[in-house]
Amino acid sequence: MAIQPVEQIEYVQSNELTLPAQGQWTYDDYRRLPEDGWRYEVFQGELHMTPAPGTDHQRSSTRLERQLSNFVVEHDLGEVLHAPLDVRLGKLANPVQPDILFIRQDRLDIIQERWIEGAPDLIVEILSPGNWIDDRRTKYRLYALAGVREYWIVDPRKCEIDVYVLREGSFMQVGNFGAGERVRSDVLAGFEIGVDEICVKRPE
Repeated sequence: MAIQPVEQIEYVQSNELTLPAQGQWTYDDYRRLPEDGWRYEVFQGELHMTPAPGTDHQRSSTRLERQLSNFVVEHDLGEVLHAPLDVRLGKLANPVQPDILFIRQDRLDIIQERWIEGAPDLIVEILSPGNWIDDRRTKYRLYALAGVREYWIVDPRKCEIDVYVLREGSFMQVGNFGAGERVRSDVLAGFEIGVDEICVKRPE
């Protein structure tokens, strides 16, 4: 999600908060922000904020999460969780809030009471009109640096899913999947889903 215009940062300041300069935000600063309908994240000390996602975003997220969760529970592979949930990635992002994430069974100790401490094994981001640039650029770079093993970017409007896997510290795209195609996971061997099962069909 791109850094929002200064007037939106000033909007937060108008709520009687003393805020740090961009580049100096900490998790404690973030925790003091109001619950006001905005989604807040901190990337390398910079506050990012976007409106709550729309219905197409949420429907796609729910459909994918349901199938991921069913597969993971059936095979006792770990745990699937979803936003809003803080994921702390040290100096890279503190926090980020992925739409959907998976943590394998032998790493469940990174799940703390109030946040995830470390990189999930699989992250899914669902694109919205206001966040597509950083999901494809900023988060793409930060997730690779943090060691996320697999990254899905779902575009509900185009009915497309891009899948990336981590290879020697960088993401390699393994496919761009569209309507009528099925997506397979590298981290969750055996899991696959049709793109059409995730996309929201709206009447013409």
